[in-house]
Amino acid sequence: MRQEVQARSGFSLLVRRLMPDLGRIARLAMLGSFLPLVSSVLVHAETVVPNREAVYSAASFPHALPWRKVPAHSVLLKDLKSGRVLYQYEAGKRLSPASLTKIMSALVILEKGHLGEYATVSRNAAAAPRSHLGLRTGEVFRLEDLLKAMLIVSANDACLAAVEHVGGDEARFVRLMNDKAAELGLDNTHFNNACGFDAPDHYSTAEDLAKLSEIAMRYPVFRELVREKRDLIMPVSGRRSYLLHNTNRLLGRIPGVEGVKTGFTSKAGRCLVAKVSQDGNDLLLVILNSNRRWMMAERLIDFGIRLAGSAR
Repeated sequence: MRQEVQARSGFSLLVRRLMPDLGRIARLAMLGSFLPLVSSVLVHAETVVPNREAVYSAASFPHALPWRKVPAHSVLLKDLKSGRVLYQYEAGKRLSPASLTKIMSALVILEKGHLGEYATVSRNAAAAPRSHLGLRTGEVFRLEDLLKAMLIVSANDACLAAVEHVGGDEARFVRLMNDKAAELGLDNTHFNNACGFDAPDHYSTAEDLAKLSEIAMRYPVFRELVREKRDLIMPVSGRRSYLLHNTNRLLGRIPGVEGVKTGFTSKAGRCLVAKVSQDGNDLLLVILNSNRRWMMAERLIDFGIRLAGSAR
């Protein structure tokens, strides 16, 4: 009898010691089949509680994604067909948007400018810092070609030349940008410049940038340009050509990626807005300030496709 009690006690102790490892093994084994279950629960929750959006937050289910701490300052992943936010982390936090600013600049150019017009590169535009093509003072381009350069390769000299042409000068153009932000209800967005340079009063949020990107993608010209992997522009006043290579590494790497824009400054970090259509799903992803934006984007897109698809 004493031996039997000792055996049972020893077995119980062994089980208690193994329980954490067994739990982890079970969670890993179940992960592939658990995501559809999570999705069905979220859909059911939306049905039971009207007007309450189902959101998968950073803390909701920590084993679904491969990081313990979110490697970004802000993230938003949205299913465009249902309007559901599938994943978010600090999505309402005001941050520097870097060259994601050019999404709004492009929207204003499309609404206020005429793409067939000729725009002359000013001395100010030619001297634009950081990401630039090396445009020369006095070169003349079609406005559409400057728009290509600012969206595909994020060229600041092309951006300044375009906004000066449309607005008369950058300050007046920025007022048009802020007026448009107010019109669209982007309450946590304010622009100080047209290209995305850091400034205390230049900020946006993942939520606002997602809304802005949805609207910009409704314009056929914008939609076509942001999905181009490469292009070539030439001034109408010379033979020199400029080759454009898209800064978005997801294009051609993940099926269905259709843009949208990258950005980087020392304060804003590495930023990304990505639109992907895959397996009948349409997702929009915003990542702000992440040194691992490409890895994050791949993981979140895969996660979003599975979660959105399983809910249909």
